[in-house]
Formats: sequence, structure tokens, C-alpha cells
Amino acid sequence: MVFPLYFLNTNCRSFKIPKKSPKTSQIWGGRFSDSPDEIMKSINASIDFDRKLFAEDILASKVHATMLGDQEIISTEILKAILKGLDQISHEIREGRFEFKKDLEDIHMNIEMRLHELIGSAAGFLHIARSRNDQVAVDLKLWVRSSLDSMDLAIRSFQKALIETAEGHIDTAMPGFTHMQLAQPVTLGHHLLAYVEMMGRDRGRISDCRKRLNENPLGAAALAGTSFPIDRMMTSRALGFDRPASNSIDAVSDRDFAIEYLSIASIIAVHLSRLGEEYVFWSSSQFGYARIGDSFSTGSSIMPQKRNPDAAELVRAKAGRVIGALSGLLIVMKGLPLTYGKDMQEDKEPIFQTHDTVMLSLAAMTGMLGKTTFDKNRMAEDAENGFSTATDLADWLVRFCEIPFREAHHIAGKIVKLAEENSVKLAELSLDQLRSIEPRIDERIFEVLSVENSLKSRTSFGGTAPKNVKKAILKAKKRFLN
Repeated sequence: MVFPLYFLNTNCRSFKIPKKSPKTSQIWGGRFSDSPDEIMKSINASIDFDRKLFAEDILASKVHATMLGDQEIISTEILKAILKGLDQISHEIREGRFEFKKDLEDIHMNIEMRLHELIGSAAGFLHIARSRNDQVAVDLKLWVRSSLDSMDLAIRSFQKALIETAEGHIDTAMPGFTHMQLAQPVTLGHHLLAYVEMMGRDRGRISDCRKRLNENPLGAAALAGTSFPIDRMMTSRALGFDRPASNSIDAVSDRDFAIEYLSIASIIAVHLSRLGEEYVFWSSSQFGYARIGDSFSTGSSIMPQKRNPDAAELVRAKAGRVIGALSGLLIVMKGLPLTYGKDMQEDKEPIFQTHDTVMLSLAAMTGMLGKTTFDKNRMAEDAENGFSTATDLADWLVRFCEIPFREAHHIAGKIVKLAEENSVKLAELSLDQLRSIEPRIDERIFEVLSVENSLKSRTSFGGTAPKNVKKAILKAKKRFLN
């Protein structure tokens, strides 16, 4: 293959490492006559947090170098030296022997300059046809993709715990609430399966996000592409991307995937927070529905009797941190012109922190659920309170007395008022008392006023009837755990 004269002579050794540090940066100092101020170094450097990208940076560099070799842009000798040097750097970092230098700003230049130290000027060929702009974009995409996969597995484990717990409470009655007021009886199994569905949608969002982000920015260079005959299909395949990003400008300026990642994480955190909130009041002495195991409870420094649901409270609180990360990145990106701006360096810390926060929250909720026992009697007792079968009464009037629902609703309301005035439950009213409100009522009404019968009657698709819950558990296992 013949290349134009402007291609580098792959046998040259023109890149030399100065024995002493120059006044200006080795990275971009040719344009400048003075070194950066210490404050500038501090605000500009990202190595303290973007070192987390070292594995992705080394992988992408190896793939990029291999492509350069395959395209005969660099020689086989230089390629071998680069790959060997990158492998050594990987070992040094993993073993804790690598010296991260703030003067070198970021993980990319820390690795590249160490490569210079190991293999000499041959290291300078690695940056042919790429920029830190596409380099950081591909590194971050690889990291986010891996994080999404980890989150998906963690959510699956949480769903498994929810399903297993629901399986033990298929017919366990509990009050269902609207407006935090007792509404209708439901089963605990049905209630927990609601969170399985929520987390299933979260996994769907993870899958969708993964598909959208899976375009390779490598090869877009700074913003305009490159004149070298690179093979972006090859690097895409090697890095597990579906395709190269189609537009070089978009490739380096896109942080949609980061925003979407934080958005998904925020929704996950909100779902966990809602269950955390329920755990807080379920485990209170006023409710007494749940007892969280000692390993997920804490005590008080002054009150010996206390059992605090701190894990649930902290999961609830950490949702604010994740939502804040999303808000922060949206604000960073909202006014940026194309293409890259240093502002975009602020995308990494919230992403890394969000990953850790969400993974910890999922682990905490999964562990806490496995260490919780539920008081069936207390929940069933509460399910009987508050005239929770009043809707069943109204439905009976519609079915057996052929009364329009709005009229039946009004009659049922009068019966509830009667029970309230007599301080009894609906099922404790006599037939004569019921007929004093609606003469067409007969003995069959008592078949629907119990919680047990109310639960059994809710057989519509997605309803709380125990036989429905049993089927829903089997379906949930197939949908989410296979």
C-alpha cells in the first residue's frame, strides 16, 4: 500500500524525552513560553478521579495501536513496543506501583508519558490519528457501559430477593394505601412484586441506554476526523461497539450517554428510596409490620430500646445525591457550544460517585430484605381496619342489586358512616342495620365484607388475588431471572 508523503516515516525516532522537565508542559508546551500557575494546575488536573479509567484507556490504546499497525501507519516493531509497554503499565497500576503525576493532568497523559519512559520515542506514535477528545469519550463510554452491566446484575439480584420474599407471602394480607390512608386490602406478595416491576423497567432503561451509547467515538480525533487511513470499523469491533459514531463533531461533544446514565440511576435511586420509606414506617412500633434483622439495624447512643432502620433511611437519603449528580451534569452541558469544552471534565466525578452510591444502595436493600421478618397477624389486623372492604360492598350492590356504581358508592358511604357511628367493622353490622340503609341487601353481602374474600375476589389481570400473585411470581421468574 502506498501512502502520501505526509504520512510519518515509521522508522524515525524523532520523539525524544527531555532529561529535565521543561518550563512548559511536555503535552502542549510548544505554544507557550511559561509554565502553568499552581492554581491552574490544580483546577486543570483530573488525575485524582479519572485514574479510574486506566483499564479502559489502556484497552482503547492497545486497540488503537493495533489498528495503526494493521493499516501500516506504524511499523510492527513500534506496535510491539507499544503493546508491551501498555501491558507493563497495566500491571504497575494494578499492583499499586504506578506513580500518578498531577502535572500530567489526566490518566491519558500519565499513561502516555510512562510509556515514553518505558519504550522511548516510539510511544509518540500512539497518538497518531486521535486526540484526548475522542480518547476520553471512548474511555468514558467503555466505563459507563461496564457500569450499566454491573447495575443490571445488581438489580437482578434485588429482584430475585423480592420475588423470593413475595413467594413466602402470596396470601399474606396487608392494608393497601392511597394518600397514606388505608384503601383496600392487598397481599404483601403483590406489594413486593410492584417493586419487581419497577426494577424491571429500570433494567429496560439500562438496556436501551447501552444500545444508544454503543457507538465508537475513537477516530473522531479532536473534532474533524483525521487524514490518516484509519479503520474505525476494526476498532469498533475490537472494543465491542456496534458501529463507529457517524459524525466526528457529535462523537467528541456527546455526553447524552452520561446524562442518560445519571437519569437511569436517579430513577433507580428513587425506586429504592420509596421502598426505603416504606421500610421506615413498616418497622416503626406504630406500624409493626416488619422487623429488620440486627445486621441491618442500629441502636441509639442514649435510648437502649431503639432499633433504627438506618440502612433504609440512608438509601432514602442517597437518592438526593444521585439526583443532584444528574442536575449538575445537565447544568454543565446546557450552554456548551460544539464541540469539546473543558467543562466536560466535570462529567466524571458524578458518574463515578453515582455508580458507587447506586451499587451500595442496591446491595443494602437486597441484604435488608433478606434479613426482614414480617408480622402477618399485625398486617392482617390493620387490613381489617378503616372499612377497607367498602369498595367490595359497593361492587356487590352493583352486581346483585343492579344499582349504578355511583349510586352504590353513595349507599356504601352511608353504611360506612353507620359502622363508624356504632364503632364496629362493616362485617359486624347486622343485616337489619344494613337494610336500614338499602332494603335490597340480603345475607350474601357478608360473603364480600371479609378481608380474605376481598382478596380472593380481585382476580382481574394484575390484581391482588393470591392465585394471581402465584402466577405473577412464576412469570416474574421467567421474565427477569432466566
